[in-house]
Amino acid sequence: MKKVYQLELEEAKLMIDAAKKKSADIDVLETIAVVDAGGHLIALERMNGARITGPDIAAAKAFTAAGHKRSTHLFNKEPNGPALPGNEAFGIQHMLPGKFAVFVGGFPVVVDGEVIGGVGVSGGNGEQDTAVGTAALQALREHLSKDGHEVLVAADIKK
Repeated sequence: MKKVYQLELEEAKLMIDAAKKKSADIDVLETIAVVDAGGHLIALERMNGARITGPDIAAAKAFTAAGHKRSTHLFNKEPNGPALPGNEAFGIQHMLPGKFAVFVGGFPVVVDGEVIGGVGVSGGNGEQDTAVGTAALQALREHLSKDGHEVLVAADIKK
């Protein structure tokens, strides 16, 4: 039997608040989604004025990152991204239409070496979405470090 940690609404809100602050700092309107380890939505917030497509895209990015335990942009990263033409997972995004994202903005939430959820960000360019997503992870790291937990904060996460 294995002991597991579970993201809850408190942590999801903390991550979203940090992501919104970073979004405001870099002047981009974002939608932020946080999911549990099963890819189920815990919390989602679309900033005023953010694109109406943001909720679906952010949720798909979070789902993908949690489910496949990797940052979503790694699926298309040259030369060996598994979703690139000719590679082992080419076309994987068509298996779960509307739920699987293979572009920048989704990051697994890794606590004490285990993937316990995902965060997805939509609304900016790749650099902006990455900055906002890593700000959410950093906030969780700061929150959980007082209890001795380690949260992975990086753009390129693959577990």
